[in-house]
Amino acid sequence: MRAWTVDAPAPIASGPLRRADRDVPSPGPGELLVRVLACGVCRTDLHVAEGDLPVHLPGVTPGHEIVGEVVEAGAGALHAAGDRVGVAWLRGTCGACRFCRRGAENLCPYSVYTGWDAHGGYAEYALAVDAYTYALPPELDDVRAAPLLCAGIIGYRALRRSALPPGGRLGIWGFGGSAHLAAQVALAEGADVHVFTRSPAARELARDLGASWAGDSFDVSPDPLDAAIVFAPAGELVPAALERLDRGGTLAVAGIHLSDVPALNYQRHLFQERQVRSVTANTRADGEEFLRLAARLDVAVTTHPYPLDAADRALADLAADRFTGAAVLVP
Repeated sequence: MRAWTVDAPAPIASGPLRRADRDVPSPGPGELLVRVLACGVCRTDLHVAEGDLPVHLPGVTPGHEIVGEVVEAGAGALHAAGDRVGVAWLRGTCGACRFCRRGAENLCPYSVYTGWDAHGGYAEYALAVDAYTYALPPELDDVRAAPLLCAGIIGYRALRRSALPPGGRLGIWGFGGSAHLAAQVALAEGADVHVFTRSPAARELARDLGASWAGDSFDVSPDPLDAAIVFAPAGELVPAALERLDRGGTLAVAGIHLSDVPALNYQRHLFQERQVRSVTANTRADGEEFLRLAARLDVAVTTHPYPLDAADRALADLAADRFTGAAVLVP
């Protein structure tokens, strides 16, 4: 099968993604072999390729927003050949630690991830753990469903972590694949959404989706915010977001990787019970809840299809902010 690998992480302009031919793998107990129908291109893939995240599997195939058709099921799997499934970032947890037992499997210290600890979807076929796959609503076609499996799910968890009150004012920093999906959920729930991004095209998309205001990353919002989410992996946005929060507001930082955060001033950034929260992966319950909601709300997914052979170009275009929304590989 055709696949892409990261043999030596490096800046994306130097070409860390390499084409490879690999044998089609066989599923073990509890696993599924899926034929990849579509795979979203996520900023986390960029962090894997460029080395922002430490190497977990040398020569890993990135990709963790996989829509696939089951070709073969291992012993004990509940899905069968012909089923359409979604394969997301979270690939496995221990199920026995204190975090798993209290329903916080996203914090499991033994968790493993698709496209980081195991080969992902930048390929024609991929292995998935049956218990960590998702049934996909039939209303969502393959290309539209793919970005929902990480960008959508993580954005949804970030929205919940931001503690946005009903009818509240939400600020969003960065407006890529994850943000444009979270914004639609917030808008559907009655929020007043303000978007901060350096991209004029992204500001236009935000307004088209219903944001009441869109400006540059460091512009002053017209009104104080009740909640905020930083999606961009830029630590310098954290003080800017905190300064724009109203009393009692909460900032959720959604990235798996963030550059260093500058020093904070207690009075300007934290006093009056303002809070900062990180967002770490997701639980399967988050994914199931979001996918049902996305189908019910008919969430608009802005996608840019690329052939599998252009995965390196798709990732480079993501790094350079050459598109709004999400890129999707279609083998």
